[in-house]
Amino acid sequence: MDTLAGLFVPLITPFTPAGDLAEDALEQLAHRVLDDGATGIVALGTTGEAASLTDSEKSLVLAVCSRVCRERAAPLIAGAGTNDTARSAAELAALAQYPDVRAALALVPYYIRPGEAGVIEHFKALAASAPVPLIIYNIPRRTGQQVSWPAMARLAELPGVAGVKQAVGSIDPDTIDMMAGRPARFSVLCGDDPVLSPMLALGADGAISAPANVCTTQFARLISLWRDGKADDARELGHQLAPLSRALFAEPNPVVIKSVLHRMGRIPSPSVRLPLLPASVGSTEDALRAVV
Repeated sequence: MDTLAGLFVPLITPFTPAGDLAEDALEQLAHRVLDDGATGIVALGTTGEAASLTDSEKSLVLAVCSRVCRERAAPLIAGAGTNDTARSAAELAALAQYPDVRAALALVPYYIRPGEAGVIEHFKALAASAPVPLIIYNIPRRTGQQVSWPAMARLAELPGVAGVKQAVGSIDPDTIDMMAGRPARFSVLCGDDPVLSPMLALGADGAISAPANVCTTQFARLISLWRDGKADDARELGHQLAPLSRALFAEPNPVVIKSVLHRMGRIPSPSVRLPLLPASVGSTEDALRAVV
């Protein structure tokens, strides 16, 4: 596929008040974020509570998102994979049933901390067999596994690896080295929204942004401003959006986002599934006040 760039919104999975998947609301959300300027969408990410969905619900989410992206000629990225290489390969292989999926978001193996050599071999195996290009999801605070730029540089050279969702919690030295030394075809998508504007200033190609579920137009505009070289306007908008990003992550993702979307009338309930708990009233109010 072409180099990944722009705003990709990792959709929440809306539930009915009874706790069932709200298919119509999901379809409406997918259309809305594309109407509001998103380049594409991400299905079955962390923000979509993929870990708590049944296999049939995951299939339904992919079917709905595939249909919308086909109608809108928009790229669809699907979350897939676990911390086990064989099972990850099986999940990725299943994506061949969905021809509208353009890339897969594959998490660095979590919990077991296989070391950088193990991470490299894991992605070598997946990239060799996956039906779509891989975007490596690098988020060490969730995985417990650091991936330095020298290790990521080796992954960036793999033919089946299209890029990285970089979410290391800051702009650290490895991120700076990556922005300076990455291959041209290796996309960097920011996954840490409070530092999105600085990442774009360093040359990131775009973002996979959970807060963009709430304010898609503004996040799309931020990316466009940096791309078009309008640094002063981009900095100003980035400063405005950073408090919203912090407020939406005041409690575990995506509980505040879902609460805000429900208050906005976009989803039928703020329901999440255990072990997540609904957002507090205070966090919801803080986020609503921060909406740009």
